[in-house]
This record gives sequence, structure tokens and C-alpha cells, in this order.
Amino acid sequence: MSQQEQWRSKIGFVLAAAGSAIGLGAIWKFPYVAGTGGGGAFLLLFLVFTLVLGMPLLLGEFMIGRKSQSDPTQAYGKLASNKKWNFIGKIGVFTSFILLSFYSVVGGWILLYIVQILSGGLSGLTQDQYGELFGEMISNPYSTVAAQLAFMLITIFVVSKGIQKGIELASKVMMPALLVLFLIIVIRSLSLDGALEGVKFLLVPDFSKLTSESILFALGQAFFTLSLGVSVMLTYASYLPKTQNLPQSAISIIILNIVIALLAGLAIFPGVFSFGIEPNAGPVLIFSVLPAVFEHMPFGMLFFLAFLLLFLFAAFTSAFSMIEIIVAAVTKNDSSKRKKSTWFIGISIFIVGVPSCLSYGVLADVQLFNKTIFDLMDFAVSNILMPLGALLIAIFVSRIISKEELFAELKQGSNVGYVFFSFCYFLLKYVVPIAIIVVFLDAAGLSAWILTFF
Repeated sequence: MSQQEQWRSKIGFVLAAAGSAIGLGAIWKFPYVAGTGGGGAFLLLFLVFTLVLGMPLLLGEFMIGRKSQSDPTQAYGKLASNKKWNFIGKIGVFTSFILLSFYSVVGGWILLYIVQILSGGLSGLTQDQYGELFGEMISNPYSTVAAQLAFMLITIFVVSKGIQKGIELASKVMMPALLVLFLIIVIRSLSLDGALEGVKFLLVPDFSKLTSESILFALGQAFFTLSLGVSVMLTYASYLPKTQNLPQSAISIIILNIVIALLAGLAIFPGVFSFGIEPNAGPVLIFSVLPAVFEHMPFGMLFFLAFLLLFLFAAFTSAFSMIEIIVAAVTKNDSSKRKKSTWFIGISIFIVGVPSCLSYGVLADVQLFNKTIFDLMDFAVSNILMPLGALLIAIFVSRIISKEELFAELKQGSNVGYVFFSFCYFLLKYVVPIAIIVVFLDAAGLSAWILTFF
């Protein structure tokens, strides 16, 4: 008989779901896309898109998960009374598998940098030397694969312990620690000479810097940072009792996500501007630019170590959710099968991720569609699979399940009004699909051309 697990507390669910949403999207991806997208204007668009588009889709996944009390490969068919809809959940499981296979590579890089700091290997270098060190580090096949394996082993160990004793317990420790570390670093960053320029860059909108590309960046980031489109939030919600207030939980998660994104910007941009470094360094901002920034500060490497630790905590809380959706699908929520299934799935993900790990070294010359294996996996997930999953979920929730059923589910555990629900339903049915299609067009290189007509 299936043994359905549940969260021990409301705050445990919120912290775990927020941890899944925050992850590398808010700390790694947000600062560099904000840097290349114009700062404050990008941030404003990101906030609007997150509230207007992210909120309805997040609530949609919550409602499917809690109403079905099933894993993603069964939930959709159960609610639609037609098993063909389960393919949406299967896409989510496949996406999570591929995503974690290369996400764990970045997790390994963080571990390697922590080792470098503790051994004194990151001290006294110039910005160019940090860039060279990063290039040498990610091209080393032995250390990068070992670090990726270490990251996966920790992830497997936590998730194998279950919802309450594994994911929830770890999230209750890591998320508060992440916030405390962030506050320490932000305070230090804001105390630097010239830090105000970085604050202005992040918080004061300059719409002259907005381009069609930065608008699309903000749109994609709103979906990416909430872990939407892969049925992760559906899976977490399936462990909820009917007494959980879904709108309140969704708002709490979105607020935490926005706060972390702001803290990431306030931790990075004041230092970047203080030392005259360009904010549009791209994906290498954290690994090759930030060490140079911290190097200029008193006790800089200690602060950079704290930053990497919070970065690591965020990576783990996201990794937990990615592997959990696959475990739930395989075990059908039977906790007696969890341990063996988690280890088998986790090792399989590691093996599949090895080519991505080697794509900056021995497999650097192996390219498909002019992309390395790592970049191809990232492109497939971020530009195709996640938007596809989000589009299908939006269609399913707004057009397959009746509006009355959805409102009845949302009302359980909350006193949400019909006006708020109707507004979210309208957005999910008409606005969210259009926004997602624009993301698809962006992947095809057509969206910027279309935006020129507006």
C-alpha cells in the first residue's frame, strides 16, 4: 500500500518550495542577466512579470498537486479523467533529469572554489588571472567530475531521507543560513566607497537602457527563477494537507524569491561599481569577476567564502526539488521505495551529466548546433522544455479543469476572494500562454523582430 508523505509544517513547505525557486536562478543567473539587461529597468520588468505571470502559474501547479495528491506522471490524468494528459508530467520529469545533470556541474564548480579558498589558491590574483584560473579549473576532467559527484552524493543523501527528515529539515537549516549570509555580505558591500552607484544601477530604472532583448530576458527570468514548467511545485504541493493556504504560500514564495534576487544584486553590484568593473560580464560574473571584487576588500576572501556557501545552499535546495520529482514519479509516493530509488536515480543523473562536465575540457571540441554539450543541455531546458511545460500546464489548468473546481480547491485552507481568483484565472488562460509563446519565439530568434512592431 502506498505511503504518502507530507510536510511536517507550513513553514517547512514554504522554505523548501522557496529554496527550489531561488536556487541558481536568483543568485547566479539574475545578477548577470540584470547586468546585461540594464539594471533597474530590468528589475522592474522582472518584478511585474513575476507577479503577473509567475503567480497564476505557481498557483496552478499548487492546485493540481494538492487536488490530485499524486506524482506528476499521474496527477494530470487523474484530474482530467484521461491518462493522455500525464505526458505533461512526464515532460517535467525528463526536464528535471536533464536539468540536474548539468546543474550539478555548476554545483561542483562551487565546491571547487570553496576548496580553492580554503587552500589559499584564490588570494592575490588579478581579474584576468581569476578568469584564467576559472578556465583551468573547469577544463580539468578529474577534479570537475569528482566535484560533480560530491555534489550529487550530498543531494542523494538528503533526498533519500524523505520529505520531513531530508528535504524539509535541510531547507529549514539552509534557507535561514542563506538569508543571514546574504545580509552580512550586503552590509559589507554597501559599506564600500562608490557603492551607491551600484545601488542606483540596480534600483533606479533607466528605460533608455531597455532593449527588446532585455525585455525577453526579464520575461524568461520570471519563469526560470520560480521553477515553473517542470511540475516541481506540483510535486511539492502533492505532499500538502487541505488546510494549507495556497495563495498565502505562493505569495510568501514569490516575496522570498524577489528578496533573494534583490539581495544578490545588492551583494554584487555595489562592489562591481566600487572597483570600476563592468556589470555586464555575463555568466562568469560570479566565478571570475566577483573574486577580484572581494580581493580588494579587507577580509575579502572570507566574505567571498560566505557568498559561495550561500550559493551552495541555494544550489542544493534546488537540486533537492529536481531529484524529488523523479523519485516521486518512480516510487509513486511509496516511501518504502524511496532510498533505493533515490540512489539509483541520482547516480544515473551523475553519469548522464559527465559529458556536460567535460564539455569545457576534453570534450570542448564536441559541438552540436554550434554549442558545447553543456550549453546545448542548458538551451534545451531553458528555451524549449521549461517554456513548453509551462505552456502545457497553463492550458491544462485553465481549459481542462473547470473554473468552479479550481476555485473550490483554492478556497480550502484560505478565504481567498472570487475576484482575485478570477483575475489569476484570466491571466493564466489568456496572458500567460502568450508570454510563453514569446519566449519560444525568442528561442527561435523571431521575438525581437516581432517586438519591433510595438
